[in-house]
Amino acid sequence: MRSGDDYVILHPAVIRVCHWIWAAGILLLIGSGFQIYNQEPLFDFYFPSYLIIGNGDESVAVHNDIGLAAALLVHFFAMWLLFTSLSVYVAYGLVKGHFRRKFLPIWPKQVIGDVFDFLRGRLSHDLGTRNAVQKLLYTFAVVAMAMMVWSGLVLWKPIQFYELSIPLGGYDIARYVHFFGMVAIVLFIIVHVALTLMVPKVLPPMITGRARRDQVEAHAQGETP
Repeated sequence: MRSGDDYVILHPAVIRVCHWIWAAGILLLIGSGFQIYNQEPLFDFYFPSYLIIGNGDESVAVHNDIGLAAALLVHFFAMWLLFTSLSVYVAYGLVKGHFRRKFLPIWPKQVIGDVFDFLRGRLSHDLGTRNAVQKLLYTFAVVAMAMMVWSGLVLWKPIQFYELSIPLGGYDIARYVHFFGMVAIVLFIIVHVALTLMVPKVLPPMITGRARRDQVEAHAQGETP
């Protein structure tokens, strides 16, 4: 049996909790958002019903709509999940220096080099170390989630949050920002899940928080929980 000294905390509890709340919240937001989009589509297509969360016959009977009321309830619930967890994560990242250690710096030369290494099958995947492409992707995901919360508040309360809509170009433009933010997050999820399946050793530490010391780069050991 290994002693406690053989393991390190790779992902503190606050990071893990926020990560899994995001996972649940974003899936609920996307699934319910498809139904809300179908009610007043921006483009000439609709999302199929099997992708929708909150589409039920009971909503038709009670509210005389095709699942919109149920989808809105799910969407607002998930919105607060995302808003709360994102706020906690950003506060933690700033106070504890998590962003500085895990996300910075990001140099274009490193990104290009890592892309070519990936194409040649030479890109390393060390626990506790993010390559430049991963740093860029995770930074992109955090920014995309922040934009979704921002534009979502404008769509939810366009009068009360009118000032927030001005930098986005107004309510109508905020709808496009929200839609393309959803597309960006869906693409990120696809890439994120694909990379996790390719390198499954990264998943257990995101559940337990711990990793064997001999599997973690020295500079990544001992992040303050």
